[in-house]
Amino acid sequence: MYVPDDPPANCPACGAPYDSVSRHADGFVANLLDNERYRRVCFYPATDDGDPAFDCYHHTHGQAGTD
Repeated sequence: MYVPDDPPANCPACGAPYDSVSRHADGFVANLLDNERYRRVCFYPATDDGDPAFDCYHHTHGQAGTD
């Protein structure tokens, strides 16, 4: 996992502001049921040295429009 060098200003999946972004070329687990910081994570296709990967855009509760 790493942070892309030139991330977009808004999430390309939903268009909303986001708190952070990370790129993943391997599998991982996302559990937001008990997460006090993030309410939603959007996944967007990417590449990592030509291999398939995806970017995860982490939205806070406020950015996702929830309490």
